[in-house]
Amino acid sequence: MKFSPEQVAGVAKLARLRLDEDELSRFAAQIGDILEYMDELGQAETEGVEPLYSPVEHVTRLREDEVHRDCEREDVLDGAPDTDGKYFIVPRIV
Repeated sequence: MKFSPEQVAGVAKLARLRLDEDELSRFAAQIGDILEYMDELGQAETEGVEPLYSPVEHVTRLREDEVHRDCEREDVLDGAPDTDGKYFIVPRIV
């Protein structure tokens, strides 16, 4: 599948990237190669193949969801530039 330098320029504009003519041509060729490979993968025979969520079969070991108090509120608030004694005070941004 061909991908033209004009198409690359359109994508670059959307991404707010500035590319010179050499980069447009090089990226067009690279994207074209990637799309051709994707076409090849799309034609692979997958009949009877179970879908995989991960190529590695493993069990995810999760820890228990327990509350831990690692530090006291006062210790955390002491490092803040501004608090009301109980909460952080931050500048309004809207």
